[in-house]
Amino acid sequence: MKLDNLTQSVGEWLRGTGPESDIVMSSRVRLARNVAQFPFVSRATEQDRAEIERFLRDRITSAPVGHGLEYIDVGGLEEVDRQFLVERQLISRELADAQGARGVGIDGREQVSLMINEEDHLRIQCVHSGLDLAGVWQQIRDVDDGIERVVPYAFHPRWGYLTACPTNVGTGIRVSVMLHLPALVMTRQIDKVFRSLHKISLAVRGLYGEGSQAMGDFYQISNQTTLGKTEEELVEQVGDVVPVLIEYERRAREFLVRETQQNVHDQVSRAYGILRTAQTITAEETMQLLSRVRMGVLLGLIGDVDISAINVLLVRTQPAHLQKIRGLELDTKDRNIERARYLRQHFEGGGEGSAAGNN
Repeated sequence: MKLDNLTQSVGEWLRGTGPESDIVMSSRVRLARNVAQFPFVSRATEQDRAEIERFLRDRITSAPVGHGLEYIDVGGLEEVDRQFLVERQLISRELADAQGARGVGIDGREQVSLMINEEDHLRIQCVHSGLDLAGVWQQIRDVDDGIERVVPYAFHPRWGYLTACPTNVGTGIRVSVMLHLPALVMTRQIDKVFRSLHKISLAVRGLYGEGSQAMGDFYQISNQTTLGKTEEELVEQVGDVVPVLIEYERRAREFLVRETQQNVHDQVSRAYGILRTAQTITAEETMQLLSRVRMGVLLGLIGDVDISAINVLLVRTQPAHLQKIRGLELDTKDRNIERARYLRQHFEGGGEGSAAGNN
């Protein structure tokens, strides 16, 4: 797989085609698995990790997984390429920053990614656009069953799947939904919502999962523990909460339009104006401004802007994507200049800076 080709395509979570995609960016299920005859990654030697990588690579690339699975040697990538895959939600930061033999199998639709030698020997991830937990659970179950036919998982009859982290023992499942919640942030209700989620054992993380900060009002909601419940129960737990969060966000947006329309319109217009004219801009500011513009488009405050293009800009203006598109390594100052140029060119209507992309 040539990573340069991915700069011209649209990842699954950016498509904006799934149910409730005005608020729900993506639904994801991840499974942690280990191979029975090898030590956990944290206790494995360099030789062990190399043997684990070879063992799993040979088996996942021959198993019926996804659509045209391709394998990437993550250990052999440059730093910018590893970060590129992180920004695209295809690998975790932990896998990018790890040492030794490691890799990832990615299907042609960017729905399935199979990470080898992250915290566990194997992390299976499936992502769908919008709110589709039932669909993503069905897909990852089929993928897991296919791999288990050729890989002997570490499994205990009482404790379930054995994992490096105790919080993953049992089902080894993490169910998460990425939400865009700008109105709850603007009405200062977001902290109250998060406290309520914590009380029912749901975790709130940033755009890139555990350890990441929230950027642009994007949050991942996921289960905290896996032991003592079935996979279906954990999928249902997250699935029951998301419609409530969607309703809260929609009410907050309606309140903003009804009670503070002039102020909201001003914030959206200012954000749109800066994105179209800035000469230098950071990744963090870009995310925040695109968040406001995305909300403005959905509220009908901005016309002639495609929401899927805004979704794509959220990723293509990230540091590694900018450098891959430009074909050069750039320091922070030059990235900020290039990001502003890319945004101006996009909003002016085309050229190589257009974010329309290909499906």
